[in-house]
Amino acid sequence: MNISGQLKLTIFAIILSILPTSFVLAQTVTVGSLVIETPWARASIGTKRPGAVFFTIRNKGSVADVLSAVETPVSGKASVHRSQIINGIASMTMAGPVKIPANSEVRLAPGGLHIMLMMLKKPLIKGKDFPLTLVFKKTGRVEITVPVLSVGARGPEQK
Repeated sequence: MNISGQLKLTIFAIILSILPTSFVLAQTVTVGSLVIETPWARASIGTKRPGAVFFTIRNKGSVADVLSAVETPVSGKASVHRSQIINGIASMTMAGPVKIPANSEVRLAPGGLHIMLMMLKKPLIKGKDFPLTLVFKKTGRVEITVPVLSVGARGPEQK
């Protein structure tokens, strides 16, 4: 290899090493017409407080589906919750089954819909990941891997 080729490889290696880890963390799982994009969770402070998981579900099909349940070995109970502010007061409630309309998307993000992980069995540690199974009415069971970001992360771009 000539000097020019070695220099290009060195520059490429440097660029890869400084890219945000969100490029590595980003995961897309496609099952049927559903696409689950960029799952992530915040690191927990021990196990006494619940954890939260976020991602986007795209339905590229012509028929709606419903996210009816969530399962993971890292918590005693996992379910969809909704954070909202009504008349200046923040609240969080169970959201129940979530309809994924045809040719549409549903975002689970901080401040809105999210998966709440209650009764954590172990802390969620930054840099680790864990399995999460999404159960859909039509599509069935879809297992995804959820990377854990920092305690204060607002998304994969925040690590």
